[in-house]
Amino acid sequence: MQQTSWKAGENFEFIPKQDRLAYVKKLCGVMPTPEHMKLPVKNIVAAQDLPDTFDSRTQWPNCPTIKEVRDQGDCGSCWAFGAVEAMSDRICIKSAGKVNAHLSAEDMNDCCRTCGNGCNGGFPEAAWQYWEKEGLVTGGQYNTKQGCQPYTIKACDHHVVGKLEPCAKKDSKTPKCTHKCEAGYNVSYTQDKHFGMSAYAVKREETQIMTEIMNNGPVEELSQYMLISQLTNQVIYSVYKHTTGSALGGHAIKLIGWGTENGLI
Repeated sequence: MQQTSWKAGENFEFIPKQDRLAYVKKLCGVMPTPEHMKLPVKNIVAAQDLPDTFDSRTQWPNCPTIKEVRDQGDCGSCWAFGAVEAMSDRICIKSAGKVNAHLSAEDMNDCCRTCGNGCNGGFPEAAWQYWEKEGLVTGGQYNTKQGCQPYTIKACDHHVVGKLEPCAKKDSKTPKCTHKCEAGYNVSYTQDKHFGMSAYAVKREETQIMTEIMNNGPVEELSQYMLISQLTNQVIYSVYKHTTGSALGGHAIKLIGWGTENGLI
């Protein structure tokens, strides 16, 4: 196999080889965005002197959501998680730390009908449009009682042997959408809504993405799982560059910055 700057390693070792392909596909919660759902691309003038390292956590220390790592549990809701995490950060950054709104992944995943199939995959770009048009309530992680609609799917061990129960191999069931806050929360569902001002995309060009993060905060990034080996479905170490294999699907994450390792940015 031709390789460049990355090294493949064994993963999913606790899953029988015949089940690995189906398991990885289940984790791919990003569905291809239909043309009519795509966001307008913002024309960004890339900064000329971008630093070698940038960390949103230290740039905006009064925004606690930036450093938080949420767990989507046994649900292919990465499309919703990457979105609400970046949205929460940007609300705080825009307000200079005065507003800390922990937006609800539950509300996004369960109630956005135009976003796809909830726990079985969705369209990240539609998630940003939903925030702008319909708004989102607040909500913390599983079993936290934080906000209007905390996440109702418990955390699980994703392709590792850890302290939690392993994530199931079957398709996930999306919780039912409810337009009300949990008992004890003293704000109504409608009053708790937070809206985005405008939704846009950034060109998949390194310096433009870096400039956007440095100026406005974390972004939701879409990546592809590539079928490197049907037998192992390997994990990648270092900076990945596609050399062979077909796409299994997509995964959404939040990008908070960048750095250098072994001379690579």
